[in-house]
Amino acid sequence: MPLVKSTYKPPILFRSGHLSTIYSSKLRVPPPLYQTRERIHLKDGDFLDIDWSYSQNKSHQLAILIHGLEGNAQRPYMKGVASYLNKNDWDTVAVNLRGCSGEPNKLFRSYNAGSTEDLEAVLQHIFKNYHYSSIVLNGFSLGGNLILKYLGERKTLPVEIKKAVVISTPLMLDKSLEELNKFSNSIYARFFLKSLRKKIKEKTEMFPNEISENEQKKIKTLLDFDMVYTSKAHGFKDAYEYYHKNSSLQFLPEIKIPVLIINAQNDSFLSPACLPYDLAEHNEYIHLETPKYGGHVGFFDKNNVYYNEKRTLDFIKSL
Repeated sequence: MPLVKSTYKPPILFRSGHLSTIYSSKLRVPPPLYQTRERIHLKDGDFLDIDWSYSQNKSHQLAILIHGLEGNAQRPYMKGVASYLNKNDWDTVAVNLRGCSGEPNKLFRSYNAGSTEDLEAVLQHIFKNYHYSSIVLNGFSLGGNLILKYLGERKTLPVEIKKAVVISTPLMLDKSLEELNKFSNSIYARFFLKSLRKKIKEKTEMFPNEISENEQKKIKTLLDFDMVYTSKAHGFKDAYEYYHKNSSLQFLPEIKIPVLIINAQNDSFLSPACLPYDLAEHNEYIHLETPKYGGHVGFFDKNNVYYNEKRTLDFIKSL
């Protein structure tokens, strides 16, 4: 499939990757959106909270949205795309990954970049209780990696799943971690660590036999967090095995539905491995768009409708 030529041309200020990333995450006021929450009780005794929003007209089309690291369904990028799709006759359901809905999850484990069993649980819940003929998946950053892994690791997919769009996706987790560890990205690393440390403190209090305060104190970097908690809690030998087994790049050749990947060239979270031009050129299902600008989930555009939101609708409306 030929590479997708991007038409994204933001205002001059938003040609800065850092400005577009920070503004879109911290300063953007998302469009008004009414959400209703539903809880899914999982087979392992845990739960997932999902937040629904609806089009004005009765729709048989559903977009499932998955947030990034330490995000939730109320992040501006989640509410932005949900609002825009609702206005264009799509219902949406935004998944709060385990422990991300404002309430600690029940188990020692939580979520990670490859926990596709939780997406499977959401889909099975929807198939059992609702009637949508067309479903698309839309993921951001870590959520995009999870979606691509889900699509590539399964030999067959439910026929209702038609397409997927992923935004600012770290296709190689270890390489993206290396980028985040650079001094130029220290502000983001500190933000993630602050949130993750709060959660690990809760886990220490809930499961004192699983993780000690001394282990908790060892967490100084994102790599430390994955070494001390993520790998242990989710059955991996160490962080490197976790990164290797869950990086979505290796699953792309197995995907058999149309997928649009939008990764900005000036996204400081992403390594060159996250711009797989050669793979996309020789794969009929992988549509790769790499705008020069956009930062990390920061595709600012006029009228508070972001470029990635418009492109998502363009890509899925041909169903």
